[in-house]
Amino acid sequence: MGVNLREIVVPREIEMGSLRGKVIAVDALNTIYQFLSIIRDRFTGEPLKDSEGRVTSHLSGLFYRTTRMLESGLRPVFVFDGRAPDFKKGTQLMRRKIRKEAKEKWEQAVKVGDTEKIRLFSQQASELTDEMLDEAKKLLDAMGVQWVQGPSEGEAEAAYLNKKGTVYACGSQDWDSLLFGAKRLIRNLTITGKRKLPKKETYVVIKPHMIELDRLLSDMGITHDQLIITGILTGTDYNPGGVTGLGPKKALELVKEQKTLEAVLAQVEWNSDTPAEKIFDFFKNPPAEEFGIEKRLPDPDLVKEILIDHDFSNERIKKTLEKLRDVEEERKQSSLGKFF
Repeated sequence: MGVNLREIVVPREIEMGSLRGKVIAVDALNTIYQFLSIIRDRFTGEPLKDSEGRVTSHLSGLFYRTTRMLESGLRPVFVFDGRAPDFKKGTQLMRRKIRKEAKEKWEQAVKVGDTEKIRLFSQQASELTDEMLDEAKKLLDAMGVQWVQGPSEGEAEAAYLNKKGTVYACGSQDWDSLLFGAKRLIRNLTITGKRKLPKKETYVVIKPHMIELDRLLSDMGITHDQLIITGILTGTDYNPGGVTGLGPKKALELVKEQKTLEAVLAQVEWNSDTPAEKIFDFFKNPPAEEFGIEKRLPDPDLVKEILIDHDFSNERIKKTLEKLRDVEEERKQSSLGKFF
């Protein structure tokens, strides 16, 4: 969910090739939820499952789409969440309620055969379990793709690594990375390609979008602190809904007029149980740790073992592993060339 800055942020469309050789910190939970939402049966809304009824959409997305990123020459590092702050509990409870209600609406849509509502509500009902997260980490290990787990929010950890220069950018659909201070945010990283428009038989080509924080702040004429305040007024995971009557545009106008959090709060009615100052400080100073970037090699046999156990096509696994092998060979040749 996170903060919504869509109305006031203009991303720059880029080509995947422009990220060749770059290390990208990928927001793991955000990405895996995408796979669970998108990779589903068009008519029933059911996620992919194996013969034992175990969900496999997350594994399918990780294996095939991560391989596509590697083929493009970029190097993903998946960043998983640690412990969420206590003041996020309200959002977590609300999300569980939304998923439960969506599941009921999904089941009703299936009964009447409403394909569009099946798609909508089945996506909203997506649930990511601890078992799925463990499976995801094991598959990434087998693929030779590094993953790390931050002490708190994954986006905060990814932004920290970006600010330290450990990674080139953060990859996520959520805008929160910018509030946490990420220098560069790349959206659509794992959903590039053709996508069907809702309620239409029309497809559009999705390309990665980049937002550079310094350029964004310069274009808006605000500081990073003021961007955080704008996001808080609009609503974040720590104060869902934000301030009544303030969308992103009005929030930005108010911040430009009042400048500081103290002055802004004097002009609005703050209804959240969590003080705005506490949320602001969390975005400024979230728990985060330094991680080094490690070179890891894929284990094709282990990849096969994991995926075949979940009824993946042996032939398709083989073809994708060949792509991974080609990526590794290209890396070796590139390293050799630099040596000479």
